[in-house]
Amino acid sequence: MEEAIIIKRVEEIRWQMPRMGTRKLLGLLREPLSQHGISLGRDKLFNLLLHHGMLVKNRRRKAVTTNSNHKYRRYPNLVRNITLERPEQLWVSDITYIRVGLGFSYLSLITDAYSKKIVGYHLSPNLGEQGPFTALTMAIAGRQRSGLPLMHHSDRGFQYCCHSYIEKLNRHKILISMTEKGDPYENAIAERVNGILKVEFGLHKTFRNHAEAHEQVAKVVPIYNGQRPHLSCNYLTPEQAHQYEGVLKKRWKNYPLKRENKRR
Repeated sequence: MEEAIIIKRVEEIRWQMPRMGTRKLLGLLREPLSQHGISLGRDKLFNLLLHHGMLVKNRRRKAVTTNSNHKYRRYPNLVRNITLERPEQLWVSDITYIRVGLGFSYLSLITDAYSKKIVGYHLSPNLGEQGPFTALTMAIAGRQRSGLPLMHHSDRGFQYCCHSYIEKLNRHKILISMTEKGDPYENAIAERVNGILKVEFGLHKTFRNHAEAHEQVAKVVPIYNGQRPHLSCNYLTPEQAHQYEGVLKKRWKNYPLKRENKRR
C-alpha cells in the first residue's frame, strides 16, 4: 500500500514535470507522505523508481546558438566570484532552440540568478534581435525592486550586443556583463535552466509547428516557476525564492568519482 501511494504521487508530479529527478521528487514527496505516516529516503525512492522503470535517462546536449562574429561592442565579464544575496541582483540571458517540423524556433530566456525564476521569455521563429528584446521587455516590466542595482549577464551574441538591446539596458540603468571566452560555464545558470526546460518539461521533442511550441512554452514556464524546487535554493521553488533575501542554502552534494588504485 505504501509503495502504491508513493508511485501514485510520483505520477501526479511527473504529469506536469515528466522528467523531474529523484532528489527533487523526494523534496516534494516528504510532506504529503508524512501525512500517511510514510517515511521515505533517497535510496528507497531511487530503488522504487528503478523497480518500476521510472528513472530519468540523461540526454545529450546539442549545439549552441551564439554568433559573436559581429561589429558591436563586447562587454567584460563582471560576475566572476559574485555572491548572490537577493532577487534582481543579477539576470542571466540565453537563447536555446526548439525543434519545429523540419526547422527550429528559438526560445529567449532571462532568469533571475538568485531565485532561478524565469522573469522574461519569448519564442521566436528566427534567430534575430526581436526575441531577446521582447524577453527583456517582459523582465523589466515585471521588476519588483527597481530601486536596487541590477546586472544583466549574457554571451556575446549579436542579439545582446546590438544597439537596441544595449540602449534599453542603459536606459533602465542595468549594468552589462558578458562572457569573454565563449565558454558555456561562464553562463552556467542560464545553460542549466535551458537544460531543465528541455529535459524535465518536454521541450526537447519536435513540435508540429511554431504555434504548438509556443503554446507548450507558455504552459511549462509557470509550472517551472511555481512548482519545481531547486537544490540550489534550499528546495524552494523560484517563485518562493524570489520573495527571500540573504544567501540561500545549497542542498546539492558533490559525489566524488570512485577510482581504482592500480600499481604500475
